[in-house]
Amino acid sequence: MKKHIMLVATLAFMASCNTNETKKENSDMAATEITENPLLQKSTLDYGAPDFTKIKNEHFMPAILKGMEVQNEAIAKIVANTEAPTFDNTILALEESSKTLDNVSAVFSALAGAHTNDVIRENQKELAPKFSKHGDEILLNTKLFERVKAVYNSLESADLDAESKHLVKEYYKNFVKAGANLSEDKKKELKEINAEIAGLSNDFGKKLLDASKKGGVVISDKDKLKGFSEEKIKSIAKEDGTYEIQLINTTQQPSLQTLQNREVREDLFKKSIYRAEGGAFDTRELVTEMVALRAKKAKILGFDNYASWSLQGTMATTPDKVFEMFKNLIPGSLDKAASEIKEIQAEIKKDGGDFKLAPYDWNHYAEKVRKSKYNLDEEEVKQYFEINNVLEKGVFFAAKKLYGLTFKKRTDIPVYHPDVVVYEIFEEDGSKLGLFYGDFFARDSKRGGAWMSAFVKQSKLRNQKPVVYNVCNSPKPAEGEPALISFDEVETMFHEFGHALHGLFGNQKYASISGTSTARDFVEFPSQVNENWATHPDVLNNYALHHKTGEVIPDALLKKIKEAGTFNQGYSIIENLCSSNLDMQWHTIGVDTEIKDVAKFEEEALAKMKLKIDEIPPRYRSTYFAHIFSGGYAAGYYSYLWTEMLSHDAYDWFKNNGLLTRENGDKFRKQVLSKGNTMDYAKMYREFAGRDPQATPMLKARGLK
Repeated sequence: MKKHIMLVATLAFMASCNTNETKKENSDMAATEITENPLLQKSTLDYGAPDFTKIKNEHFMPAILKGMEVQNEAIAKIVANTEAPTFDNTILALEESSKTLDNVSAVFSALAGAHTNDVIRENQKELAPKFSKHGDEILLNTKLFERVKAVYNSLESADLDAESKHLVKEYYKNFVKAGANLSEDKKKELKEINAEIAGLSNDFGKKLLDASKKGGVVISDKDKLKGFSEEKIKSIAKEDGTYEIQLINTTQQPSLQTLQNREVREDLFKKSIYRAEGGAFDTRELVTEMVALRAKKAKILGFDNYASWSLQGTMATTPDKVFEMFKNLIPGSLDKAASEIKEIQAEIKKDGGDFKLAPYDWNHYAEKVRKSKYNLDEEEVKQYFEINNVLEKGVFFAAKKLYGLTFKKRTDIPVYHPDVVVYEIFEEDGSKLGLFYGDFFARDSKRGGAWMSAFVKQSKLRNQKPVVYNVCNSPKPAEGEPALISFDEVETMFHEFGHALHGLFGNQKYASISGTSTARDFVEFPSQVNENWATHPDVLNNYALHHKTGEVIPDALLKKIKEAGTFNQGYSIIENLCSSNLDMQWHTIGVDTEIKDVAKFEEEALAKMKLKIDEIPPRYRSTYFAHIFSGGYAAGYYSYLWTEMLSHDAYDWFKNNGLLTRENGDKFRKQVLSKGNTMDYAKMYREFAGRDPQATPMLKARGLK
């Protein structure tokens, strides 16, 4: 890729110095490269799915730059149009201007997250400021905004359908939020800040990926792995005879639950929390630079802080409402956590330990308490959750019961990695709905966490059916061994498929407001609702089958799982509140606040909300908080708790109306999942549930009330 860039640069220089004949020759060569680029050609595969047999690393950069060029040309035509601004010649033209870039960047971002390499990382670094500049040149284009504003101001008299009117409002809102009303000097300053933030964010993501990949614990003595199953030990064995426990993105590591050696647990925990502090992977300076720039950006845009600017258009609307939610949750959560600390400290004493509970002890001894209290053995539970059964007989089965969907595995669709599986999805009447890709196992080329996105977004205007994918990070078993996963990972699969359904059921004309293109504090709502079906008896009994005997999970074990559902919830919600609070504290600082010490800021931010608890660290510390520093969730991590409130309230509606029925599924699909971003979210929820959401069901589900 570097060679290709250098070649293009050299040809450009030569063209400026040589004859017209040479210019034409070079232009023809570049044109050939573009026309033969598979990312710029219409896919011949079903649903327009990307053809990974043809797509190479060297195709991304020229295709993305071409996509930007195509959009810029379209924008120039809109601005140059001498006719009065209309929906068709301005808003619709603007909507369709991004089609080429949308298609290319969808594939690029998918591989950048799920199967990256050195070339893609270099592309990301080079493209980050280019994307920022490209977006700014559109949203801060004064003449373009004048046309958008003219269409917006004439909406009342416009002969448009409701979705088209909403599209106009969204474009106008996005232009204003981006700074379209600023003076030219302020726009110039804002563009520079946005480009700098984009570069820093990309650097953060790259450093964190490297820190996590290279920051694991290497063990040479197998005896120190006591507590691991033989299958687990095989899966982490290295060719040199050592064993490596790799880091995942969160603070607490899954292996801490079973590892019996306290020194190894401590080492693993410290490797986790300090992964991005010191050395080549230190992100602290990136953090302080980004939050300072975001505060500066907010001031330019007329807001006291970044969170106040960012929360425009969300359900929460202001930082005060977010902090109010925290304050309502914290007291009950602290009480619950305090009782859990006592239980765990007693378990340590009972086990012969003479030490104070530390964070790296929590999961290990909490599991012992759970076994003692509920007689629930996580390893026993895993035997019933083989990943293919979970997917096909659980996740898909629930979707069939609720929405009438059927699934057919497609082995003829090319994938970007051998672990990826593809399914075609059909409506109840047999008509085609879309494609679903599942990428479930962890690997070095994949970032941590779990997510959903789309290769192709649903759009009636573009005649596109959705092509969506889920990515998870379950440990891959040793060759020939079954892929057994924890119940937490089961719920993650149901969660991510909830996002997939949201994308699959999009029923919009316009791609930019289709499916999951909603506010952050709404988009997690459908996915969290879908988690509930993991424990519905009809669903669970269909997929929770012992991987050796085929025996359905016993009622007694199922009962234990349900009874244990409120166990450790004080810990769980506190670690989430800690991270959500850190996010909001970072993004409510003023432009005059200078932060030099990240750790000190964290400590004070947690103490301010009474969340500084030695035994319970934040789910993410700032130095590896990818959501807010490289994942687009700045001032938005609270949305997981916000939408959890919505999801529990909605599930309460399902319980009051017969739970897993086609009628309920159709109602939820019609009134929520198919709506995309086409109406006010609070109104959408009220039309579904018949009232505003209430927090009580969430508090009960968490065992806090």
